[in-house]
Amino acid sequence: MANTPITMSKLRSILRLYCTGTGVRTISAMTITSRNTVKKYIRIYNTLNLSYEELIKKDDAELCELFSAPKEDSPGSLRHQQLEKILPDICKKLKKRGVTSGQLYKEYIKAYPDGYSMTSFRVAIQRYIRLSHPIMRQQHKAGDKMFIDYTGDKLSLKLPDGSIKEVEVFVAILGCSQLTYVEAVESQKKEDLISACENAFLYYGGTPRAVVPDNLKAAVTKASRYEAILNPEFAAFAEHYGVVVYPARGYKPRDKALVENAVKRTYKDIYTKLEGLECADLASLNLAIRSALEMHNNALLTGRNYSRREYFQDVEREELGL
Repeated sequence: MANTPITMSKLRSILRLYCTGTGVRTISAMTITSRNTVKKYIRIYNTLNLSYEELIKKDDAELCELFSAPKEDSPGSLRHQQLEKILPDICKKLKKRGVTSGQLYKEYIKAYPDGYSMTSFRVAIQRYIRLSHPIMRQQHKAGDKMFIDYTGDKLSLKLPDGSIKEVEVFVAILGCSQLTYVEAVESQKKEDLISACENAFLYYGGTPRAVVPDNLKAAVTKASRYEAILNPEFAAFAEHYGVVVYPARGYKPRDKALVENAVKRTYKDIYTKLEGLECADLASLNLAIRSALEMHNNALLTGRNYSRREYFQDVEREELGL
């Protein structure tokens, strides 16, 4: 039976096998445990955000609490409803630098003395995050990183003589709030890249602690999986603003997933609104882009009651450098 309790020693064996790459079917056979039960505990393990080394240091009572559903975890229970109601705000606060789940638990238990234990509280947070962001598993602290890239598809200007000129489109996104900045530029040359990054800082009203380019030639002279060599001018620009440059690592898709998603949304939310529009210069094109961009940033996030702009103002704005 999938719901049959197992001993903590068997649970440790399941986790050890899973963390060494053993498949569910093999784990089931080796531990004489049903596949559904194995899947259940693996699923719980993947919500905990704890390494195997951290888990095996816990005693049986702690493991039992971690891998058991709260006694009153039904949707109808009062404390379940209370916690579910405040989880969005809890997770928003957790994005702020220096804020820990332990601090938030103290606030929670003070407001709800009959609430869950700290372990169950942390499990609830991790489950909420996973359900809210099932694909993007990296969690970014407020003010930490700005990811940058160019769109693959260019936009066009219709010059006064009737000719068409293609221009590049720069995209930046903050890791925490996902507030996005988009600008049409002449080229991908270092001068235009530096100018676009500076304009992004002005748009955000501050600087992040790091800029993450996807090994753009204007930013990175030589890519490396260990330590990339930065373009001297871009490095000087970063030093002037007091930011660190962390080029995205090759073969590490999570490093650039956020900005790649921002590029896709640029096509969907901005390019579509520019269809049929004819601009003779970058200034007029960027005015049109800014109008569509504000609609994008002010739209409610899927499954949320707040926008990127509101999240930025509440959580990330105060964490940016001046």
